[in-house]
Amino acid sequence: MITKDNTIAEILKLNSNAASILMGFGMGCLGCPSSSMETLEQACSIHGIDLAEVLEKLNEK
Repeated sequence: MITKDNTIAEILKLNSNAASILMGFGMGCLGCPSSSMETLEQACSIHGIDLAEVLEKLNEK
């Protein structure tokens, strides 16, 4: 299960659809250096995206 504390890099490894899901929410910088250290919570805050909505999509089966 993906949580707000996972880094973007971890999420990309955990969910094969994560890149398209995150880009769909407007996170286009998935390959930037900070993504390896930035948590999902931090990324959502920076991009002004609803964390709960992103988590729901990332954890759908």
